[in-house]
Amino acid sequence: MRDAAPQTIYLKDYAPFPWLIDGVELTFRLSPKATRVTSRIRFRPNPDAPSGPFFLNGETMTLLSARIDGAEVQPEITPEGLTCAVPDGPFTFEAEVEIDPEANTSLDGLYRSGGMYCTQCEAQGFRKITFYPDRPDVMAVFTVRVESEMPVLLSNGNPVDQGDGWAEWHDPWPKPAYLFALVAGDLVSVPGHFTTRSGRAVDLNIWVRPGDEGRAGWALESLKLSMRWDEEAYGREYDLDVFNIVAVDDFNMGAMENKGLNIFNSRLVLASPETATDTDFERIEAVIAHEYFHNWTGNRITCRDWFQLCLKEGLTVFRDQSFTSDVRSAPVKRIEDAILLRARQFREDQGPLAHPVRPESFVEINNFYTVTVYEKGAEIVGMLKRLVGDEGYRAALDLYFDRHDGQAVTIEDWLKVFEDATGRDLTQFARWYSQAGTPHLTVTDAFEDGRYTLTFRQETAPTPGQTEKAPQVIPIAVGLLGANGDEVVPTTLLEMTEAEQSFTFEGLTGKPVPSILRGFSAPVEITRESSGAEKAFLLAHDTDPFNRWEAGRDLARATLTAMILEDAAPDAGWLQGLGAVLRDTALDPAFRALVLALPTQDEMAAHLARLGHVPDPLRIRACHRALREAMSEALEDSLPALHEDAQIPGEYSPQAEPAGRRALGNAALGLITLRDGGARARAQFETADNMTQSIAALGALLAIGKGQDQLAAFEARWSHDRLVMDKWFGLQIALAEPEEAAPLTERLTQHPGFDVKNPNRVRAVFGSLSGNAAGFHAPGGASYALLADWLIRLDALNPQTASRLSTAFDSWRRYDETRQGQMRAQLERIAGTDGLSRDLSEMVQRMLG
Repeated sequence: MRDAAPQTIYLKDYAPFPWLIDGVELTFRLSPKATRVTSRIRFRPNPDAPSGPFFLNGETMTLLSARIDGAEVQPEITPEGLTCAVPDGPFTFEAEVEIDPEANTSLDGLYRSGGMYCTQCEAQGFRKITFYPDRPDVMAVFTVRVESEMPVLLSNGNPVDQGDGWAEWHDPWPKPAYLFALVAGDLVSVPGHFTTRSGRAVDLNIWVRPGDEGRAGWALESLKLSMRWDEEAYGREYDLDVFNIVAVDDFNMGAMENKGLNIFNSRLVLASPETATDTDFERIEAVIAHEYFHNWTGNRITCRDWFQLCLKEGLTVFRDQSFTSDVRSAPVKRIEDAILLRARQFREDQGPLAHPVRPESFVEINNFYTVTVYEKGAEIVGMLKRLVGDEGYRAALDLYFDRHDGQAVTIEDWLKVFEDATGRDLTQFARWYSQAGTPHLTVTDAFEDGRYTLTFRQETAPTPGQTEKAPQVIPIAVGLLGANGDEVVPTTLLEMTEAEQSFTFEGLTGKPVPSILRGFSAPVEITRESSGAEKAFLLAHDTDPFNRWEAGRDLARATLTAMILEDAAPDAGWLQGLGAVLRDTALDPAFRALVLALPTQDEMAAHLARLGHVPDPLRIRACHRALREAMSEALEDSLPALHEDAQIPGEYSPQAEPAGRRALGNAALGLITLRDGGARARAQFETADNMTQSIAALGALLAIGKGQDQLAAFEARWSHDRLVMDKWFGLQIALAEPEEAAPLTERLTQHPGFDVKNPNRVRAVFGSLSGNAAGFHAPGGASYALLADWLIRLDALNPQTASRLSTAFDSWRRYDETRQGQMRAQLERIAGTDGLSRDLSEMVQRMLG
């Protein structure tokens, strides 16, 4: 059954559910095509809610029987759920339904993945399992019995009992249905143990398919590390006897924080030096932490409705960012977070998909699992912490946990604890949650008689549904440098609240060089007229790592802009400064690798569009390559030593220091390859004993149009490993020549290893196509048509994955009339497809405007 006609849901229409639930008992009799689910739910009237009809969500299932207090009833069934008459007081509702996990290709609800039963219930998957009030503000204690021939039967909470072909689980903590989980399969455990700071023993298990045990150790250690960190940084202990993580191959999300039973995409659990890169290891560490941190910020305290999604996700992303900053490099992490935010969230803010961090309405909630909700939501939490200070932040979080434990809350509840804990009025600050768009700061300065004045003017462009923007509270971290590079004013937090506002520094002996927005203290864009010499000075002397990197990035962007628009030669001063940074061995190698990376081609297209130019993707690509060639020539003397330093003898380690050395060495390898024809890259590929070095060498070769023999050897070695083969599929498309991108992608969809039902493989192929800017926008529109063909096909199988991939079209208005027409035609073709899901339909209509 395809989706019903789209219906818009509004935040303003929220009303509490008319009944409370005192307990839920579920029994699953698992069968591939005919699973029986029996539910027994104890309801009582909600004294704080207006009365209303008794309605339970339910989709894609067959009702076999229903009873109220033991008496059979005949409810009215619609495609959306069930209604029936109920008693005025407490009552028990029982139902038995039948569902078909084998046919559930949406991977939402209960489905089968490689013979394993698995659930995904966030946001609204539980309604595909049984009839229930599937909303986050309805919280209840669950007891679950699973009956199956599968050897491992898991659910939320603590194990109660088990026997031959059955197991019972009880979760003592009330939770909404979206946190329900069940897994049944042929699995093996990589076990561990953790003792909380109060002395409670917790059993840990990473459940994987037989044969994958050797790749689960990093996930287990990451879990222990995150549990200890949450105790020390937030005072939060784990609250069950067991914590289970299961690796699943077919999974729409990265991972899911179900209470006590986290379900993970396999790519975020399984790692070994031979199969996973340094980036994979760091990502696993961070996502394990993220989902564990949800135990308190998302599970024990959840969101009242899905409009408050940013509350649990923004806070938990901020927590996992802080965790990574503590266990790795805080400056490098901050730069990486800013790169991601600018590349994806700023793009979202600047296009037809722009929306507030807390939206006012939605058609399909799955479409609001966005970088705006997650990453910008995290930036808001970070700004709050900067404004109230470390002590104020900890006091507010302690109050949040004490006041709202076991509740489903709102952004207003969240801000109120900060007001109560710190005495601040956050009325204006709350606009960050309700106002879409990226604020733009224009900065001017003046110096006279030892007085230096910075003047800021803020403006936020109109976004869909919001034409007028009010001034935001913007924390701006500023430091001032003297002529010799010394700090004359250390980092100072300026709090901007007006549309235009000036700040003055007294007692200076000369005009300083300002270092503005240190640590990326707010998610804003800045325009300030400054010379290349000033940027080079900051690149050489700024004591703030983020702004030192930012100065280099600004110079690279300016150099590329001049090359694209004016046929200018690469800036010699920037190249010289880059060399100085690379030779500075006191700097973190990971930081130097980031300095060496150019702005992406998509970032340059967005930059040119903001300057009022129509970007030409092929021109951008040509200049991008020309600048890399100039870098290779200018840095020729430094690069070999950097590459050699990355060849670390002995046992592989994914920790920050060796990973940073490899990152810098492989960045150097990419530039060396432009000059040596690939000799050094071929040698590295042949001798590499870890995936980081292997895939970097292969990428360096493909980037210069070589490496076909190595590509074939890679496939021959790893054809049995789905996660490694995702890299093989994606890398060659991402680095394809523009005219080859669409034909290559089409050929790879015919490859025996391509599986349209596996989201990882689909993302590897089509995400790489859209990420190859020049290839996706190659003349003729072949990539546009190919992606549209597959989105239509994929939508019938997995609407969530289709809708997320459709965002490749979100910047269609940025380009020339021919490309605009081609992309619009494909969006209209998708929109005109019969039976389109709510997920994809909403996204396409929003992009079309």
